[in-house]
Amino acid sequence: MSSWFKRKEKGIQTATEEKKDTPKGLWYKSPTGKIVESEDLAKNFYVSPENDYHVRIGSKEYFEILFDDNKFKELDEKLSAKDPLKFVDTKKYSERLKAAQQKTKLKDAVRTAVGKSMGKELVIACMDFSFIGGSMGSVVGEKISRAIDVAKKKKVPFLMISKSGGARMMEAALSLMQLAKTSAKLAQLAEAKIPYISLCTDPTTGGTTASYAMLGDINIAEPGALIGFAGPRVVKDTVGKDLPEGFQTSEFLKEHGFLDFISHRRDLKKKINQYIDLITNQPLRA
Repeated sequence: MSSWFKRKEKGIQTATEEKKDTPKGLWYKSPTGKIVESEDLAKNFYVSPENDYHVRIGSKEYFEILFDDNKFKELDEKLSAKDPLKFVDTKKYSERLKAAQQKTKLKDAVRTAVGKSMGKELVIACMDFSFIGGSMGSVVGEKISRAIDVAKKKKVPFLMISKSGGARMMEAALSLMQLAKTSAKLAQLAEAKIPYISLCTDPTTGGTTASYAMLGDINIAEPGALIGFAGPRVVKDTVGKDLPEGFQTSEFLKEHGFLDFISHRRDLKKKINQYIDLITNQPLRA
């Protein structure tokens, strides 16, 4: 091996192939520059302890936080998208689906489950942004609709955790139909007088915001979440005016009446269940 690799003159003897990389995920750096150990981050509900920054998480982590002892029955877990339009942009949609499934180990951008939260049954649908930007395709709409049916049949509350970039363009009108489909299912849930809680997380945008994300009996969000329909540039070009700073944050939306309250992630389980007890006229759980 050459001296360039050994660098004997500086006393460094380790060959390149013998060097050990730092294990991935050992440290996390938040967008604000704070460094935290991944283990400490998980213990703190995936919130940076120094600056309270809420790290983006997926269905796996939310189920851990909200279901008692992380025990639940997953619904329609094998439901997977097709490519009815044979859509192609820079690559085939079918290839994008396959790549996303292999990378994320998910079937699509939402997982649904039923289990107990603080001792009482709850149906949860949670979106995963890691799967094609949490885009809302036919499978997302179908799984949410079926989860609502389960909540209606069991007469238990339904919680929707949104995290999405909007409609899935590769499914065109089939994707847009999910807005009406899920909204109609939620109307049926309302008629049955079953509570629906909508939790908006970072980001909640596009068709998701235009449908089920803003139709909750109570709409809540995590601190600092981006919530809106279109991006700031598009909105500015449309209205032709400068926009207030932070106008698409959860704090701004709460101030202007679009949200009922904002909850720190460590308090989510307790606050969601207290609301359910309140609306169903049950004794509040501690």
